Amino acid sequence: MLTSCYRFADDAPFGFSRPLSILSSSDVSNADRRVEARAKFLEDPQGCVGRKKMTKAVFFDVDFTLIYPGPTFDGDGYRRFCERHGVSVNPSCFEQAVAHASALLDQTQEDVYNPELFVEYARKVIEQMGGRGQGLDACAREIYEEWARCQHFLLYEDVLPVLRQLHSLGLSVGLISNTHRCLTSFENHFQLNGLITSRVSSLQHGWVKPHPSIFKAALKLVRVDAGDAVMVGDSLKQDINGARQVGMRAILLARAGVPSEPVDGVPIIRSLTELPAYL
Repeated sequence: MLTSCYRFADDAPFGFSRPLSILSSSDVSNADRRVEARAKFLEDPQGCVGRKKMTKAVFFDVDFTLIYPGPTFDGDGYRRFCERHGVSVNPSCFEQAVAHASALLDQTQEDVYNPELFVEYARKVIEQMGGRGQGLDACAREIYEEWARCQHFLLYEDVLPVLRQLHSLGLSVGLISNTHRCLTSFENHFQLNGLITSRVSSLQHGWVKPHPSIFKAALKLVRVDAGDAVMVGDSLKQDINGARQVGMRAILLARAGVPSEPVDGVPIIRSLTELPAYL
């Protein structure tokens, strides 16, 4: 999600996480049982009355949920951006600069997508790293534009096997992202073709998470009621609170650890491999 693209992902430095293992044999066994349960429901829905409601659609945030930035957007990466524009910065100040500037991204601008907010964010990071000079504005804008390019990012190792598992269960899988990145290009670049049912970006839709409009638009695309859908993301404000206000269930992905603030009634997972058990 772009609203957290240049900040710490909850309490994790810049959203990085160590590699995660693929699904275990127990995960596969659980998947088989869920396929069998779904088949029994279709054959005898009355016999399943009173059981837990089956999920029909799962929506994912993108940045720091499915992908994370590579070295293009670390301290040295910012230094290289700045050098091209004649601006000098201290890479060792990067993490502190990100923490300081992240408060800017909580300004929702009435929840309307505003690219200038993210350009200003990049500018503040540069300034906190000691950057000054006439090239500062152009550098910040280049950083914003490059964030849309998929080649600067890596896919978390748990993403592909879990998306394949959800697809095999017959679930609709959607993307809801506060981004100016083309989500079709994202899907193609990371070879997720055939696994994604729908995609809504804030640039395309006009509103950003947590505004209810973007969640309702995503639900409409897959023709699923809010109560039959789950939102998975790394941001309490944008992903979790936004989804719950329209009646969706939500699961917080905390790859770097459980957040310090309480999450009432929201499951917390450390890896997407834990997700199928909650569906």
